[in-house]
Amino acid sequence: MPEQQQSEYDVIVVGGGNAALCAAISAANDGSRVLLLERSPIEERGGNSAYTDGLMRTVYDSADDIRAYCPDLTDEEVAVSDFGTYTEEQFFDDMGEITQYRTDPDLCEILVKRSRETILWMRDQGVRFFPNFGRQAYRVNGRFKFWGGATIAVASGGPGLVDALYNAAEKRGVEIRYNSWVRDLLRDEGGISGVTLINDRGHAETVQAGAVVLACGGFEANAEWRARYLGPGWDLAKVRGSRFNTGDGLSMALAAGAQPYGHWSGCHAVSWERNAQDFGDLALTPQYQRHSYPLCIMVNRDGKRFVDEGADFRNYTYAKYGQAVLQQPGQLAWQVYDSKVNHLLRDEYRTRQVTKVVAQSIEELADKIGEIDKDQFLATVREFNASVKADMPFDPNIKDGRGASSNGVIRSNWANSIDTPPFEAYAVTCGVTFTFGGVKISTEGEVIDTNGHAIAGLFAAGEMVGGIFYFNYPGASGLTSGAVFGRLAGGSAAAYARTAQRKPALSVA
Repeated sequence: MPEQQQSEYDVIVVGGGNAALCAAISAANDGSRVLLLERSPIEERGGNSAYTDGLMRTVYDSADDIRAYCPDLTDEEVAVSDFGTYTEEQFFDDMGEITQYRTDPDLCEILVKRSRETILWMRDQGVRFFPNFGRQAYRVNGRFKFWGGATIAVASGGPGLVDALYNAAEKRGVEIRYNSWVRDLLRDEGGISGVTLINDRGHAETVQAGAVVLACGGFEANAEWRARYLGPGWDLAKVRGSRFNTGDGLSMALAAGAQPYGHWSGCHAVSWERNAQDFGDLALTPQYQRHSYPLCIMVNRDGKRFVDEGADFRNYTYAKYGQAVLQQPGQLAWQVYDSKVNHLLRDEYRTRQVTKVVAQSIEELADKIGEIDKDQFLATVREFNASVKADMPFDPNIKDGRGASSNGVIRSNWANSIDTPPFEAYAVTCGVTFTFGGVKISTEGEVIDTNGHAIAGLFAAGEMVGGIFYFNYPGASGLTSGAVFGRLAGGSAAAYARTAQRKPALSVA
């Protein structure tokens, strides 16, 4: 028989990343007794959030808004920065265009309109932000011009975000239990009333509460589910983040009658170090990113280009180009750069964790790569070089219209001929970040069942929420979505728990 946990909580939060922590803090701020159950050990806490850069997309109208988000920003830094603006209208436009206008309009409105207040709320909980110099702005003529709508990031990235939120949760009295693998939901006559779990002693245990928030990730770490829902070959993708995001929360919610919602065959997937580990490693994962591809030509084993590397800023293409790489022979591609742009590559290209080839000629580069059709590769480079619109000035801070083409594939911006040694090539594969399919929620964060009704006492946030992202993803909107809907779900769960009258609990399994 499962162990009985005698103390009853107002709110149980399942998960341990950004969305879960925002939910727990929100509920605790509302006066609730909160238990947070994290499946991982303490050293791997934080879910996918711990593996991110900490970049967050949010609305702002001026430098004054940036200073409100980033109170540590100095006058000197402001003086050399052109932050521009990122309005609600721009955020809506980006969400619409990138999701092919499938994003749920009600959820999208919450995401956009509450992004500003949520960032300020996180700041008040102790999260520190700064403008993302060097990754979202290049210094040109002495000034940083920010682009792509993703201007601010958390100090110390994902680990800094996770640590700050755990500190805030602990200060507010949230009880946190690690190595707690939640397996089922409990239901009574009034609705969801708790969970069953395997505790850190390996024993089954039941814990009751007035409400439950599921914020424990998608199914990206489950190879069988990836092949089932994303399609053939997706079981071969690398996993960028937590090994614990195996779809448990989705299984529990669906067993309780939740309505599947959103793009279940879609995911966030990027160009990733070819020889990266199968799952995220907090010490190494940030070094596996290969996001400078707008400056390169990307070729497959056949020596051909296959995507428009310069279609848009990295923020608007990187989450779909992993799938493009996965579809190439051997699930492999090479990013090829020459010395005119090598100084602009992100820091992770200069670490030890790279599969890299350097050569003084294109012929030598092809020979060193080895596993590539050399003749076709050389022909691709010649064709590309001859087509570069050299009369257009190169400017990485704007969509400069400096195009090219080869292999029947256009290049829209930032094209530079590959003709100045030394040449560098980096091997990449597909790295999956999170899945887009989830469950349907109301505008209060309640999980909706297949009859279209709220499941009493059950709320969801983070990757578990379906209907927000389709096909692609505006960079840095994932953490923002997790925080916005985590805060919403936690507050709604706390309000529900105050009025709930509990009955003896039964498992829904």
